[in-house]
Amino acid sequence: MITDAWSLVYEGYAPGQEGLREALCTLGNGYFATRGAAPDVSADGVHYPGTYLAGGYNRLTSEVAGRRVENEDLVNLPNWLPLTFSIDGGAWFRLDEVELLSYRQELDLRRGLLHRDLRFRDAEGRTTRWRERRIVSMAEPHLAGLGVQIEAEDWSGRLTLRAALDGGVANRGVARYRDLADRHLEMPELQQRGADTLLLRCRTSQSRLAVALAARTRIYREGGEVEASRDTHTGGPQIAQEIRCEVQAGSPIEVEKIVALHSSRDWAISEPGLAALRTLGQAGRFDALLAAHELAWKHLWQICDIELDGDAAPDTELKLRVHMFHLLQTASEHTIDLDAGIPARGWHGEAYRGHIFWDELFIFPFLSLRIPMLTRALLRYRHRRLPEARRAAREAGCPGAMYPWQSGSDGREETQRLHLNPESGRWLPDSTHRQRHINAAIAYNVWQYYQASNDREFLYFYGAEMLLEIARYWASAAACNPALDRYEIKGVMGPDEYHTAYPDADPEAAGGIDNNAYTNVMAAWVLTRARDVIELLPGMRRAQLCERMGLGAEEIKHWQEVGRKLRVPFHGEGIISQFEGYGDLEEFDWEGYRGRYGDIHRLDRILEAEGDTPNRYKVSKQADVLMLFYLFPAEELALLFEQLGYPFDHGTIPRNVDYYLARTSHGSTLSQLVHSWVLARSDRPRSWHLFLRALDSDIADIQGGTTPEGIHVGAMAGTVDLVQRCYLGIDMRANVLHFDPALPADLRRVKTRLHYRRQTLDVEADHDVLRIRSGAFTTTPITLAYRGHYRELAPGDTCEFRLLRPEARDRDENRGRRPPPADAAAPKGPGS
Repeated sequence: MITDAWSLVYEGYAPGQEGLREALCTLGNGYFATRGAAPDVSADGVHYPGTYLAGGYNRLTSEVAGRRVENEDLVNLPNWLPLTFSIDGGAWFRLDEVELLSYRQELDLRRGLLHRDLRFRDAEGRTTRWRERRIVSMAEPHLAGLGVQIEAEDWSGRLTLRAALDGGVANRGVARYRDLADRHLEMPELQQRGADTLLLRCRTSQSRLAVALAARTRIYREGGEVEASRDTHTGGPQIAQEIRCEVQAGSPIEVEKIVALHSSRDWAISEPGLAALRTLGQAGRFDALLAAHELAWKHLWQICDIELDGDAAPDTELKLRVHMFHLLQTASEHTIDLDAGIPARGWHGEAYRGHIFWDELFIFPFLSLRIPMLTRALLRYRHRRLPEARRAAREAGCPGAMYPWQSGSDGREETQRLHLNPESGRWLPDSTHRQRHINAAIAYNVWQYYQASNDREFLYFYGAEMLLEIARYWASAAACNPALDRYEIKGVMGPDEYHTAYPDADPEAAGGIDNNAYTNVMAAWVLTRARDVIELLPGMRRAQLCERMGLGAEEIKHWQEVGRKLRVPFHGEGIISQFEGYGDLEEFDWEGYRGRYGDIHRLDRILEAEGDTPNRYKVSKQADVLMLFYLFPAEELALLFEQLGYPFDHGTIPRNVDYYLARTSHGSTLSQLVHSWVLARSDRPRSWHLFLRALDSDIADIQGGTTPEGIHVGAMAGTVDLVQRCYLGIDMRANVLHFDPALPADLRRVKTRLHYRRQTLDVEADHDVLRIRSGAFTTTPITLAYRGHYRELAPGDTCEFRLLRPEARDRDENRGRRPPPADAAAPKGPGS
């Protein structure tokens, strides 16, 4: 329910929606996150409490389908939330065991605060009100807290409060993983420290990660602490304290539970338990923690917010803020000193085991233009794993660096070898590790970060080495086909993920496909950028790096040759083939399958359950070829295709968008996003519809049950970036920040703040004018451009551009005066 553009509100209790609400009401600070489960519940099929540490992984071995497989998981840490009460020695309060008279839950995005307000009647007919506030502090990354007001409305008596730390947790948050080993924590050490403090120390079984939680619970009435008797109990892996006091009807009490969490990977500590006790001892009352937390969120929103005006603005603005909120909880300033990446599902649940994929490609554009230091830190996660990527390349028979499709603790390939199809109940070989395009994504992220920040030190000491080693890998992975005078990259998978092999291949082998167009064009782009990077390095640094890498002139010359001769297959009338042989596959019966199944976004599972395979058909889970139009301006793509010796005319983008959109099932949350982008200028109504669908990916759980397992942070960040870079037409190239705004009809105005090359820019665009004002800082001028009009902007200056109306802009482009921008696309295709 939407009441304003800053609050996500749920009225009424809906057990079937609890998993979704718990994920969307997760609170975090970049160091750790806690799902929005009620403090009186346990993992029971309806509720799933979970607390996760950024980078907190552990490995377990399981017996699956007659095989021993090892998986690395993001560990569900001890639950710090447990808080409940009983009246006069009766039953403990549980949300699902009372008569609810009212229930309201609100996620306050502006303040980073979760509210729960409920009234209930128990079996004895007594009415009680529970008003709860919850934070995971954005000001102090090791602190979290509950502030609960309990009011006896029509009764008086003895209230017994029970506050606990529960180490008896397991990884049970994803149904399809439940046949796998799930107990990552060894038996915890439990202690009472002082009258009101509990301490839990534990350790993971394989990674030996030590974690400690210290909790302090106190009761207040009218500002003063209540005298109460206390008993502490330990049972198995849980420690709990029972606190008894008298309550009077109409006289509420305030309960504060403050928790500190530390791990053995923290800086400047002796031991996690001592650190947790020290941090807790220095923590004030809940309201003091809340004030500092609110200030931290105020400062974040000043940097990161996007304001919209238009008929759909309040609803759209709220959803965008939900997306920004969860992105900033996953990666914040507290992430900068951590050795952690940014996982595809945030730190919000256990789906994808907390692994890092290619989603950075959709996340970094937002962060690089807001908090570039954070992008730098996340790229350092990749650089620290460069030795492991080199080792993986060597094992594959290649020089250079081959990064994994799924990364976790140390950078080895974490892609599961078997995956469960819940439609058929069968465990199947998983070959998604063949998505070598992850390497191009990392190189692209390095280059885009440099374009946004002009951070030369990063490029000199980290970025260049990564990009050059990736280029070296691509040049080696490409094999020469003398008959075609072309280089080919075989045995890979593209972003589509449905096509794991050719139709007649052994399903156990799943040997990939050949010459995926996206992979090959991206490899050519990397090889081209590698030359630019070498030229950007200062002479001494260039010589030292090349000497250390053993990189000589002949090898660089070979890179240039491969970058000009990589094969890109075509079929039909100018259609870029998703991969070699794609045009020979069968057309799929979209109408028939929609009629039989309704929701067919996971066609791979449906077809496998039928004994069939998507390898036979022209179907895509998500954008593959179209990713090229998402990442690059048409001008740059035209140059790339010219460099490769292939045609790229004005109709190339529309033809291919029309063709592939009709053959895509949108089985990924990223799919609606990319297709909205590539349609943004040619079919604005359809693009807007897809954008709204992308906004609802998690909020409405449009994939039918995936969001409770963890949000989709790539899709969330991508929707924000669509407003930022697509609607404002932002592109960074040749040391110029280009704008080309094209707002949808449903938006009248977009206003935001960007950080570009040490300047802070307040950007405002409507359908007529683009205004850019630079903050008054001591730094160098930058160059801005709008459709061939260039301006130099010094700190403190303001500039305006009068915008072409949409019809004039379209007429201008159709006459060929300007190549279409990156998101130019086709008229509406024949279905999606």
